Amino acid sequence: MIMSTVAGDRLVLDRAPQALLDTVAADPSAPLAVAVTGPGGHGRSAYLQELARIYRRAGVPVLENPADLPDRADPDAVLLVDDAHRLDDAHLATLRHLVGERRQRLAVAYRPWPRSTGLVELADAVRRDGHAVLLTPFAREQTAAYLAAVPELGRRGELVDFVHGQTGGVPRDVERLVRALRGAEVRPGVPAEPPRQVVLEFAPDLEDLAPDVRRLLLAVAAGVPLPVDLLGTLLGRDPAEVDTLVAATRSAGLLGADGRLAPLVRRAVTALSPATERTAVWRRLSEVQLARGGPVLPLVRALRAAGVAGDAPAGTLEAAAEEALGTDPALAVDLFAAASATGRPVAARQALAAALAGDLDAALRLADRLLTSAAPTERTEAAMVAATALAHRGQLGRSVELYRWSGASPAAAFAVVGALAGGDPSAAAGTSADDRGGPPTLHASAAQLMADGVRESVTGSPTAALSTLVQATALLEPAGRAVLLPDSPAALAALTAVHCGELDIADRVLDRAVASGIGGPLMARRHRLLQAWILMVRGHTTVAAERLAGVIGAGRPLESRDLLFATALELGIARRNSDLGALQRGWGHALEAVVRHPVDLFTLLPLGELAITGARLGDLDRLAPYLAEARSLLARLAEPPLWSAPLHWSGLHAAILTEEPAVADEHVAALLAAAPHSRYAAVVATAAASWVDVLRGVVDAGRVEAAARGLYDAGLCWDGARLAGQAAIRTADRRAMTALLDCARTLQGRTGGTRGGQRPATGPEGQVADAITAPPAHRLSDREREVAELVLAGLTYREIGDRLFISAKTVEHHVARMRSRLNCANRAELLALLRTIVADRSGTAAGQPWPERPAR
Repeated sequence: MIMSTVAGDRLVLDRAPQALLDTVAADPSAPLAVAVTGPGGHGRSAYLQELARIYRRAGVPVLENPADLPDRADPDAVLLVDDAHRLDDAHLATLRHLVGERRQRLAVAYRPWPRSTGLVELADAVRRDGHAVLLTPFAREQTAAYLAAVPELGRRGELVDFVHGQTGGVPRDVERLVRALRGAEVRPGVPAEPPRQVVLEFAPDLEDLAPDVRRLLLAVAAGVPLPVDLLGTLLGRDPAEVDTLVAATRSAGLLGADGRLAPLVRRAVTALSPATERTAVWRRLSEVQLARGGPVLPLVRALRAAGVAGDAPAGTLEAAAEEALGTDPALAVDLFAAASATGRPVAARQALAAALAGDLDAALRLADRLLTSAAPTERTEAAMVAATALAHRGQLGRSVELYRWSGASPAAAFAVVGALAGGDPSAAAGTSADDRGGPPTLHASAAQLMADGVRESVTGSPTAALSTLVQATALLEPAGRAVLLPDSPAALAALTAVHCGELDIADRVLDRAVASGIGGPLMARRHRLLQAWILMVRGHTTVAAERLAGVIGAGRPLESRDLLFATALELGIARRNSDLGALQRGWGHALEAVVRHPVDLFTLLPLGELAITGARLGDLDRLAPYLAEARSLLARLAEPPLWSAPLHWSGLHAAILTEEPAVADEHVAALLAAAPHSRYAAVVATAAASWVDVLRGVVDAGRVEAAARGLYDAGLCWDGARLAGQAAIRTADRRAMTALLDCARTLQGRTGGTRGGQRPATGPEGQVADAITAPPAHRLSDREREVAELVLAGLTYREIGDRLFISAKTVEHHVARMRSRLNCANRAELLALLRTIVADRSGTAAGQPWPERPAR
């Protein structure tokens, strides 16, 4: 709907306006009566110019001066009248008379407002006897067509989206923005914001507006819903007058039909309006909104963007900060700080916002200062903030003390959770979670359920504990973003579900927690780390690593509890991928994470994973004090099977790696004792017994396969596949070996390969069978096993040589010898075979079984 040198002197039109031009071009002598209407900037003048061009090419005279109207008008000429909304009644009456006589070809263009009686009558007359053309904003396809005619810019999809989104498709604004972009340096992608020169082009449009229209635009630029009564209060006008102002603004092409400003127009209104006028309107609007109980955060955001947030009333800043707590706690910190600078007593709320944003250093500084100097109400809230921050850093004893001292509604329940997590059942018993002393809010009720669920997990039924914690999560979902928590019920439910072997439930609980934002940014990374943990346990190491990278790379450094989980995840993924280099590189960071966070009930999973890594690296002794503290904690809690079983399962694998059969037998015995208490304990107890039997050379294929599938069903997919694979390596029974290999492939998500118990004649499966049942002299040597692990880790021959202090040529010789010995046709077959043969260096060679288990 616009013609410009920018787009190659052509119009971009809807179907109906273009059809009329085509009709005129086909028969210029035909009668013409057309009314062209649209807001400012929508191309009315350009449309009339195109009509004039068509007629002049056909030799038809064109009159464009309203002064030529009365009796001197040439009947053979075409009369084109622009801006008819500005004509007086006499001229409008003359035009209406010409339309009625049908002796003059006429096209008249006008804005939708102002609509005088004469203009309405003229428009009605034209529509009865001719055509009405309504010019509307560009659709995205039209914006794309306009850009396609500009060679410097082209029709790039992202640039089309930028231009269309910034302008709302208003042709005038599209032309301005495209012209500015064409004049700027062309770069890949799209600019972050429109060039400054295009904003400056709006200055004449805004200067021509009445003061009340400019104030209306400033109010709309604040970005909040503006009902007519609010605008009336703001502008000092009655509803009818407000409607007139809105109509005038829309008619100027500055306000969209939906009552919003396009981003480009909003930027221009904000930047080009006098600062005093802008500040006065926004301050007044914030006062009116606050008095009405409406949202003020969008207004304060607009003030901040304009750099005048400090001019907002203190009450408005405080109210906006409260609104921001659940969506942007970092912004709430700044707004509370600004309100506090004016003397408002909001320091405790600022500490809360800092904690929700994950800035525990700032939260602790503010809270600690308030504990000794603030009013009682602020001290209570400050104590809750400090207790929560200390819980996240593992200082559970101090956290419990502060929760008790605060006397806040959910504090007693959180004290129970902290006492049990720290292995202090007497402190938990001495704190009544039911003594809330406040209304049964969602927060308080969820805290109570959290305490009940953790207590049940220690002393009662795992199923009941899981159900209670899931219920607590559901309670917090509606309004949990602004709730400060020492740990989220979703995280505790997920941990409990993992310890129960109910990974599907854990997944769903965490998905809902992430979607609802329970606990704000402070808890977001914990939820995502637990999601990654479940992926790792299931053997999806690539996706788990991606999730972990997303958590580590987002925002401020991890707090000690999250850091412990993150480092354990990193090493757990590396161990499952047989990445010895990553294990060695990450071990020092893992030890630091263990030192930073005291052992508690909710960090036993990462501690167990690190114990296996320590054993794998021959450095388990450095973790011994922390493992002893974990055992002591569980002993103080009377060895709760739910929490102790996974640690014994990890301890079993550490004992296997360190070649300590007696220690492994102790873990098996503990798991068998816990088996009646939960499905998970029963599954890992059966698998543990199978493990030690396999390592002693006793391979019952049916029993091993049942145990491996039990691990798979409990979510321990990688462990199940590994058990079946290790058993296959250690059996001399070809049929049992084939069945176990098929089981291992299935549990790893691979397709099956055997039928009727027959080994395939070719392929990695058959080669594995040959390699496993071959004499010991034909199996991998220790050096070949080291080379194989590094090849599988993706290292080059030169990198492997540097790692093992041998030449790259020697590495190549080792690989060639393995390929020949194992009868592999190509490198792909060799890698597939090595992945099965090279397990996690179990510490015991296939031909060297453990001593017999002592009689029990």
